[in-house]
Amino acid sequence: MSNRRRVALIVEMSGVYGRRILEGIAKYQRTHQLWSVFLEQRELRAPPPPWLLHRPWDGIICRSTTPALARAFLRRGIPAVDMNDLHGNLGLPRVGSDMAAIGRMGGEHLLDRGFRAFAFCGFSREAWSAGRCRGFRETLHEAGFDCAVYESAWHGPHVPVWDKDQQRLAVWLRGLPKPLGLMTCNDLRGQQVLNACHSLDLNVPEEMAVVGVDNEQVLCELCDPPLSSVAPNPERIGYEAAALLDRLMGGGIAPADEMLIPPLAVVARHSSDVTRIDDPDVAAALSFIRKNACSGMSVEQVVAHVAVSRSILERRFRKHVGHSPQAEIRRVQLNRVKQLLVESDLSLESIARLAGYIHPEYMSVVFKRVTGTTPGQYRRQNQLRA
Repeated sequence: MSNRRRVALIVEMSGVYGRRILEGIAKYQRTHQLWSVFLEQRELRAPPPPWLLHRPWDGIICRSTTPALARAFLRRGIPAVDMNDLHGNLGLPRVGSDMAAIGRMGGEHLLDRGFRAFAFCGFSREAWSAGRCRGFRETLHEAGFDCAVYESAWHGPHVPVWDKDQQRLAVWLRGLPKPLGLMTCNDLRGQQVLNACHSLDLNVPEEMAVVGVDNEQVLCELCDPPLSSVAPNPERIGYEAAALLDRLMGGGIAPADEMLIPPLAVVARHSSDVTRIDDPDVAAALSFIRKNACSGMSVEQVVAHVAVSRSILERRFRKHVGHSPQAEIRRVQLNRVKQLLVESDLSLESIARLAGYIHPEYMSVVFKRVTGTTPGQYRRQNQLRA
């Protein structure tokens, strides 16, 4: 007969965040005594199974904890670790993301890029969104800056129709000072902001840099431009929750304070890959280069787009960016070459075409001159590292 402890994991598997929490729990299990685990496919807001409280569990880890469920766990004396992000502290031992620290990290990222006007876009009546907003605003206030805030409902009867909310969001964005550093409560909200920027013909990141939260890689890469995002640490949250439950099931005393796990880092992508540019012509030129460099563009095309003389544009570029428009075109092209070398098995001919080079031989010469290595060597080294 098995003497393994019976543990219910009420953790959503529908999202990346929940699956990463489960990876952390699994990591703990690999180095400690295994449990007999119950787990089912579920969404975050789905109610727990109706029979949950009628089974002889030795312990429970729960992301869907409600006030009523927390009281039931306490009445029955079931060792339980709460990981909810919707209600805050419910009187159970709790492990979760440090939402204020996430907001602070986003604020520091935008401050480091030189922005002096800021905004936050979140969801109303969501504790996790409010916590991220609070940390963001506190960081900006400490640096001497204010922050505009836009919120609308995410769930429930007051959720606005999608296109109506996008229109209101666009009106709000249009009225904000530029250039602007904007943080969103999560990556989905970041995608909505980027869509609104497109409807307004706002250049991202030159006029508005955007940072999301959760680092959902597929969603971030589907955004245009790809979305920078604060990466929380759900694997560690899962690991610490499993370790805490193990102690509780062994008769240990619950800690007095909740355990809040700080985020890992900002994963910077194109949506915030910029230093604040006050010159509108340079900002427009940078945006035009980012969008068209890999189509084989020339400096003359950039000059025509911004409608200033080449000498003036060259001078302003060196003042605000530190190099010439031609060097910026080459930088964007080579970054595309590096990405394709690592993430694909395409031939050099195909990569050259996709990066805006007419001849792969010339691409290879430029690549080696700038990086000190050939495209083939770069591919082998970085694919092996990946």
